[in-house]
Amino acid sequence: MASAANPTRDDFAKMLDEQLGGVADDGFEGRVVKGTITAIENDKAVIDVGLKSEGRVPLREFARGEDDHGLKVGDEVEVYVDRVENADGEAMLSRDRARREAAWDKLENEFGEGKRVEGVIFGRVKGGFTVDLDGAVAFLPGSQVDIRPVRDVAPLMDVPQPFQILKMDRRRGNIVVSRRAVLEETRAEQRSELIEKLSEGQVIEGVVKNITDYGAFVDLGGIDGLLHVTDMSYKRVNHPSEVINIGDTVTVQIIRINQDTQRISLGMKQLESDPWEGAAVKYPVGAKLSGTVTNITEYGAFVELEPGIEGLVHVSEMSWTKKNVHPGKIVSTSQEVEVMVLEVDSDKRRISLGLKQAQQNPWEAFAEKHPVGSQVEGEVKNATEFGLFIGLDGDVDGMVHMSDIAWGISGEDALALHRKGEEVSAVVLDVDVEKERISLGMKQLERGAPAAGGVAAASGSLRRGEVVTVTVLEVRDGGLEVQAGEDGATGFIKRSDLGRDRDEQRPDRFQVGQKLDAMVTGFDRSKKPNFSVKARQLAEEKEAVEQYGSSDSGASLGDILGEALKNR
Repeated sequence: MASAANPTRDDFAKMLDEQLGGVADDGFEGRVVKGTITAIENDKAVIDVGLKSEGRVPLREFARGEDDHGLKVGDEVEVYVDRVENADGEAMLSRDRARREAAWDKLENEFGEGKRVEGVIFGRVKGGFTVDLDGAVAFLPGSQVDIRPVRDVAPLMDVPQPFQILKMDRRRGNIVVSRRAVLEETRAEQRSELIEKLSEGQVIEGVVKNITDYGAFVDLGGIDGLLHVTDMSYKRVNHPSEVINIGDTVTVQIIRINQDTQRISLGMKQLESDPWEGAAVKYPVGAKLSGTVTNITEYGAFVELEPGIEGLVHVSEMSWTKKNVHPGKIVSTSQEVEVMVLEVDSDKRRISLGLKQAQQNPWEAFAEKHPVGSQVEGEVKNATEFGLFIGLDGDVDGMVHMSDIAWGISGEDALALHRKGEEVSAVVLDVDVEKERISLGMKQLERGAPAAGGVAAASGSLRRGEVVTVTVLEVRDGGLEVQAGEDGATGFIKRSDLGRDRDEQRPDRFQVGQKLDAMVTGFDRSKKPNFSVKARQLAEEKEAVEQYGSSDSGASLGDILGEALKNR
């Protein structure tokens, strides 16, 4: 029977069971246990974990630095039992595996609590890098290295630093970490601290870090603010690089701080005097000013009157004569122009300008240069169903109504006599400046026609229904061109008005210079009289019947007319 001083093999087994919680030798496998170093042989440590045989672990698995394992006989260490006994009868132990298992236990707890973990970037793999998390190897995607893309990662290698675990799967041995998440969180904390020290309206200096098409980002000492292009200057700025450059130190005012998004809006023009103050006094309505065209759009052109003050010339206010034309065909960028102030709205910071108002109205200029009755020449620009449009001085058009093209023929036939591009002469009949209309006449220039302006005077002495003696000026197929008196108004007797009977309606029975009596039946658009022999005859017959009785009284119509003519 064994004494207490000399324990038997069974006593050792009992003690081992107590240490391992009653687990048999085969229960060691796949577990991390504590063992004691019994010897150090060459490059291995001999470790007793209480099994039938000891195990050997390479010293490099304990090394913290180069060849520095720091072990000595008697030290207690944790190892992982891979197998209780191999072919040589030794226990298969691993310090690396033990460290990994311990690391996984720790990482799982920290991941569950959302804590940061410390690790070292030690290698590069496809799509990212490998990180040693105190024994467990994690994957660091390239996009998670920094907030901004990093060209050279060498300075970050082999340096202990914090990481955030994004996901982990112990069964597959996968861990994904992020350095960027830590930086963003730290940055957010710093931003919050800095934002608390800033206030809207505060004037502060910063350094331009980046320039975009819409503005610039300014570093305010650890936090960036956006200086929008519209807040750089009161004058028009097409691109931020016109005002500032990267690396410039600028003085800005904090316009707005969004506590939710932690975004800061900055301004430079707010530190300058506002040119719009007193704009209504400086630019009264009706004032003529000089300015520079800064921008051209489909709806008009912007003209700078002074730095920071721009007005819009709407396309409808650009030209008296050029309608429905793109503004770019009238003015060009950087061109100096004279404009007139049409409206000022200081609250909305808008000024309406007119380009054409600064120039003389071409219809007024035409009326001054070519009064009614004067003769003009021009080119037929267009022929419509109601007349001809003639191009005149001052880039204006005049219209010849179809009834004023020629005497004795229909308007349609008169239109057919002329073609586009033809040079013609005409008389000014009327100029309406407000409606921008010029009425012309071509037939008034024909032989025997009274001068325009004298038409109304000549015909003004004539009255509708009056019988006058006219002289034949010209015989045409459609009738007679005649003139009342010696210097009276000229008019036309249509073929159908030459007599009541068909035989009397032949123009060829009349000769130039022949005189005949005709009645004024009306006036055309140009106040030129229309005459009718037929109407005169009918009026005389009516008068005779009323004066001498009717045919029913026994007197014949011939007798009545003969008596009437005898008494005239």
